[in-house]
Amino acid sequence: MGLTARIRTRDGWAVSHAVVTVADMTGAQVLRAEADAEGAVRDATPMEPGAYTVIVTAVGYAPAASSVIVTASGRAEVGTVTLARQGGTELPPPGPWTVDPVHSSVAAVAQHLGISSVHGRFTDFSGSIEIAPDDVTKSRVEAVIRAASIDTGNGMRDGHLKSPDFLDAERFPEITFRSTGLTAAGSDRWTVHGELGMHGVVRPVDLDLAYLGTGPDPWGGTRAAFRATTELHREDFAMNYNQVLQAGIAAIGTTLKVELDIQAVRGESLPAV
Repeated sequence: MGLTARIRTRDGWAVSHAVVTVADMTGAQVLRAEADAEGAVRDATPMEPGAYTVIVTAVGYAPAASSVIVTASGRAEVGTVTLARQGGTELPPPGPWTVDPVHSSVAAVAQHLGISSVHGRFTDFSGSIEIAPDDVTKSRVEAVIRAASIDTGNGMRDGHLKSPDFLDAERFPEITFRSTGLTAAGSDRWTVHGELGMHGVVRPVDLDLAYLGTGPDPWGGTRAAFRATTELHREDFAMNYNQVLQAGIAAIGTTLKVELDIQAVRGESLPAV
C-alpha cells in the first residue's frame, strides 16, 4: 500500500530533489514525500480510497499537478511525472550563443548487418546560435564538424569511414550546417530548416528540435540546452559504397539517425574555466 511515482525531466533524467504532495478533495494535505537519488517516490503511508490531487514540485522546475485514484488496497500508483524546466516554454534570451563542445554531443547510428546498430560520434565540432529579438523564426544556427573526428570505437572502421568510400575526410575536411529558417512545432519544439554540406554535396535538411530550458552555470554564465534529431540517407551525399552479403543484406545501412545534444553558452565565446 502507499504511493509510488517516478519523477523525470523531459529528456529522461531523474529529478532527485522533487517533492510530492497529495491532497484530498477538500484541499487538505494527506501525504508529503521526497524522491530518492533515482527520482523514485515510495511511501508506505496508507490512504483512504478515493480521489486525490498529486502536486510535484522541484526547485528550478514548473510544478505539475494530476489526479490519482486510491483503490481499496490503499495504493496510489502515479506513474512517471515529467517536469519542465521553470520557464521552459520561453525562448532563450536573444543575442549570440556559443555551442560548448565539452558538454555537447554529435552522434549518429547506422544499421549493421540488418540486425544491430553501429554507434558513432564526432569529437571535434563548433557552432553558434543567434536568437532573433523579435521574430524567433529569423534566428540562425551555424555549425562545423571535422569529418576526421569520427569515432565508432574501432580504429579500422573509423579509417574506412574517413576514406573516399564514405566521408573522404582528406578532400572534404568539414561538415557544415547553416539554418535557413525555423517553424514552430509546439511551445518548446521547432523544426530547423537548413543546408547540410557533407562529402562535397549540399542538401536541405530539417532538424526536429526540442528546447530543454535555460539556467545559470557554475561559472557565472547562462546556458541553454537543446536536443535535435534527423535522418540522413548516405546516397543523398554521394556515399554509395556498400558491401552486400550473400543473403542480400547490406553490411551497412543507408539511413543514418543523427542525434544532437547541445549546450550553448550565452555570448560570442566560451568562458575561460
